[in-house]
Parts: sequence; C-alpha cells; structure tokens
Amino acid sequence: MADGRARRRRSPVFTVALTLIGAFLLYLAIPNIGPAVRAARADGVPGVFTARGLDCIQHPGHESCSWSGDFRSDDGTISRTGIVLYGADRDALRAGMPTRAVDVGRPSRVYGPGGSREWVFTALLLLAGLAILVFPYAGSLRRPAGVPAAGAAAARGASGA
Repeated sequence: MADGRARRRRSPVFTVALTLIGAFLLYLAIPNIGPAVRAARADGVPGVFTARGLDCIQHPGHESCSWSGDFRSDDGTISRTGIVLYGADRDALRAGMPTRAVDVGRPSRVYGPGGSREWVFTALLLLAGLAILVFPYAGSLRRPAGVPAAGAAAARGASGA
C-alpha cells in the first residue's frame, strides 16, 4: 500500500449475493438455450396456426399484442389449442385466418416460419449470469495465492515474470 490508500475488501455477504444472482440468471437461461436456437432457425414441426383471438397490453408509449389460436402440424400428428403465435402483432392476422407456423416444442407458443430473435435475450441473460459469477472472484484469479492485492505486482517482479 505504497500510495497510502487501503484497498477495501469486498463483503462476504456481497459476494454470496452476487453468486446467487449469477446462478439464478444461469438457471433461467440455460434451459432456454435449445428452444431459443430452434426458434431462431425455425427448426421444428411445420404446420398451420389459425388465429382465434387477439390479446393486447398497453404500455407507456406502445402496445404489445399477441394472437392466440390453434396449431395443426402438416402431417396431422400435432394438434394444439390455446397457444400463442410468437411475434405476430395486431395487423399481422385477423380472427379465423390461417398462417404458416413452426412448433419448436415450447408448451405455450409456436413461431412463424421466419424464426425469432428470442435467442438475443437468452444470450444476454446467459452472459450477464456468467459475468456476475466471475466478478466477485476475478481479483483472486489474478493474484498469486497468499499474496495481498498491493504486493501482487512486487511478487510478479521478484519472480522474474
């Protein structure tokens, strides 16, 4: 501590809290990697979605709408009712109108044949979880074991590195 400033140690409670938050974000993201990639590529069972109803939510400055309806696969093996066509806005369909869709295995929704950008949110969630997990331990990964933070540079210089 040559400059007179003491390096503050991070609270163990803070480290535990960050570890739990990072682990929770990974818990949310990891199970969604496969379905998000399949949705992005529209990799699933092709079929027809028939719109039945429109549900809209008003947010400050914009409106978010989704169409619910029925899905039937082209080969007739899958028939699902009461599901949502992901990414279809108010003007995309009207009640009773059929459109092409792909079932990627999500329990409550199907996707248009162009896929989706849902993977972006999943990737950001995964990266945030990993970053939050690494942050509390990054300092200890850079320092040699048993060397305090202020002496780490001196220890590296003395060892010839």
